[in-house]
Amino acid sequence: MLTSFLDVGTQVLVLFILIAVGALLTKLGIITEQGSRSMTDVVLYAVTPCVIINAFQREYRPEMLSGLLIALLAAFLSLLFSVLLAELIYRKTEISRAVVLKFALVFSNCGFMALPLQQAILGDDGVFYGAAYVAMFNIFMWTYGLLTMSRKTEWRSALKAICNPGIIGTAIGILLFSFSVELPTVLLSPIKMLAALNTPVPMLVIGYHLMRSDLKRVLTDKGAYFAMAMRLIVIPLIVMGVMVVLRVDPTITTATVIAVSSPVAAFTTMMAAKYGRDTELSAGIVSASALFSLITMPLVVGLTQYLVNG
Repeated sequence: MLTSFLDVGTQVLVLFILIAVGALLTKLGIITEQGSRSMTDVVLYAVTPCVIINAFQREYRPEMLSGLLIALLAAFLSLLFSVLLAELIYRKTEISRAVVLKFALVFSNCGFMALPLQQAILGDDGVFYGAAYVAMFNIFMWTYGLLTMSRKTEWRSALKAICNPGIIGTAIGILLFSFSVELPTVLLSPIKMLAALNTPVPMLVIGYHLMRSDLKRVLTDKGAYFAMAMRLIVIPLIVMGVMVVLRVDPTITTATVIAVSSPVAAFTTMMAAKYGRDTELSAGIVSASALFSLITMPLVVGLTQYLVNG
């Protein structure tokens, strides 16, 4: 178990060094608010789809397709469980605060933080199954997440869920994988180059938000601590326990737990700003959870690897 902890801890530490670089560049005025938004858009609309498509560029095997379906089911059930838990816990909390805490409890940074770690620890198979969680995350975020933040029905959310770059990338990747279509080098090479940006660029963006947030407020907020504990420890351990008991494939289990145990999604702040919610709380909880995940992710993921491989 110690080896698993150290391996995961090393990878998380690498990510935090990149976050520190982003914080330093922000302090020096090199990364600005507009620059951060632009980098976020680049990752969302170009890098993430390329990561997913590249992950599916492999020889078709029936067991891989069945594994993908299991990963999608695991992602759906874990997100649904989180939604039910959030609705139960925050049903009597003041609206502006409740929507931020609900969002923080349900949505992890499964793209920015999880995909690089899945790649580092599990290789291409980890990203392959991690893509399933990203796809389900996008569906939940543009339906439940949007309705929660806006507090009104927006039918366009369903269309956004279907047309989201992560979903489109997953659909393209699955089709290419299912029909054993190997992209020519002239297309695959730029896809791989863009996919390689998935680790450094998101970490720089998180570093920017870390420098711009009011951590002091969050670190004195008991409610924020509770939401982060649920996000980083309780929900991941429950998901891990269920998957271990059901003897789900070790790679699928580890990839799912990495996604679930990631810190609060950066989208929490973006959505809060768009709909006039508590942006200070959202920015602080995103940054604070990223700091705490330096300890919690190695523990949770290391324990998972020990149990599934032991």
